[in-house]
Amino acid sequence: MDALVPPDDALATIPLIDGGTDATRVLLSAEPARLAALVASARRHYGGPAMAVGDALSRRWLRRTENPYTAEIAAAAERIGRSGAYLLNLSYEWTCTTAVGADGAGRMLRVLDWPLDGLGANIVVLRRDGAAGAYYDVTWPGFAGVVTAMAPGRFSAAINQTPMPMYTPSCWLDWGISRLRGLGRAGLPPAHLLRRAFDTCRTYAEAAAMLTETPIAAGAFFSLAGTKPGEGMVIERATDATMIHASPVAVANDWIGFERPGRPRGRDSRERRDLLARLAADAADDFAWLLPPVLNPTTRLAVVADAARGALVVRGFEERGRVTADFRL
Repeated sequence: MDALVPPDDALATIPLIDGGTDATRVLLSAEPARLAALVASARRHYGGPAMAVGDALSRRWLRRTENPYTAEIAAAAERIGRSGAYLLNLSYEWTCTTAVGADGAGRMLRVLDWPLDGLGANIVVLRRDGAAGAYYDVTWPGFAGVVTAMAPGRFSAAINQTPMPMYTPSCWLDWGISRLRGLGRAGLPPAHLLRRAFDTCRTYAEAAAMLTETPIAAGAFFSLAGTKPGEGMVIERATDATMIHASPVAVANDWIGFERPGRPRGRDSRERRDLLARLAADAADDFAWLLPPVLNPTTRLAVVADAARGALVVRGFEERGRVTADFRL
């Protein structure tokens, strides 16, 4: 995918936004063009009527469960001026491949896939100040949760999606049932739980406990990497059970330890996981390890995060290939 792209100095720059203690709102004001481009892409992808219905259901659920980030999402909705903010903040349709601890310490390799145009071209790195300290959130304007972030001196973490539960012979019907069941639960969405961990957890151990024990509204894989040898794990979370896998470990979108029927997310989940597990120990920060099928036409984001060094490297992709220069912290 990278063979035909121009050199780094001709690629788009990923901005660093210092958001302080009100980072979601600061980012809304700082990057209106990126926000508009993402909303337009989502409306093309999902359709206006579906966006309106999903937005209304999502807004009611957030208010009913007294979600702590509802006000931030409402600010995004006001800025957008049309449906979309609530639905997109609860969207959980991506596939990912992540590895932690393969170098004997706390480095995390992360790839996010989602067939939504514009996600790679409109990435930002947002510096958030939480009660536990500052951290760097790899994100998009209008999104209140966290899916990939690094807190220097504390930990790095990311979310992968679990297999879709299988209830019927129809994939689309199962998707609808899963969404309705999620709206019936009162736990935090996984991206909001990860945001809370970065905001409030001062240590790797505190983050591990929060991500393991806090009730969630949907299943998730949490990859967590600390700053010391042995500080790394993947936490498999179903809504009713938890399993922990110590580093070195890789995860994609299939269960590692649970024996549960489910529909695969994306393509080649087992192959992606196995490949990254093999490559991670010798992987450098230059993304030479990013090979098919870990790299594929739906890849939008690749990250190397190392909380021990306070290092973060980010690269954006679209279906046509690489679209950004490397962001380096």
